[in-house]
Amino acid sequence: MTKHPKAKKVYKRGRGPKALAATVARLTKPIFGKRGLAGGAIVNDWPLIAGDRLAAHSVPEKINYPPSARKAGTLHLRVDSGGMAMEIQHMGPVLIERINVFFGYKAVAGLKIIQAPLPRRPEYKSTEPRPLSATQEKDLDERLQSVDDPELRAVLDILGRKLLGKVKYR
Repeated sequence: MTKHPKAKKVYKRGRGPKALAATVARLTKPIFGKRGLAGGAIVNDWPLIAGDRLAAHSVPEKINYPPSARKAGTLHLRVDSGGMAMEIQHMGPVLIERINVFFGYKAVAGLKIIQAPLPRRPEYKSTEPRPLSATQEKDLDERLQSVDDPELRAVLDILGRKLLGKVKYR
């Protein structure tokens, strides 16, 4: 089937909603790049790299690379206490190895520890689910009757209460 020569090309309007994470990543990449932080991956994944305990007391600030090279840099790490600074200094080779495994190449060769207060992290408060109505309670109990394992039933009951008790926005 051939197209009519005067047929108009149909263009799709809009591209739909975009993920906020992609937009933020595109905006912050130049800022993190100036500090040698490879698009912010080391900052965003610091708890995964260093572990929760070290990440609670430290934040990567920047990586200084030698001229004309993007490997074997020095990571500037902000640490909140003297005791933790000593521990990180002692664990330096292990931490450097974890960072290099994360990047897949020898991105960091040394650490420079800066002892200073950490920036404030936002506190997230979980909202309590609203209480279930009598019909919701009955419906949840009926659905859980077929579950034989008491531990599984208890976990599913908690999950069901959280899902059914969510505040619905209009």
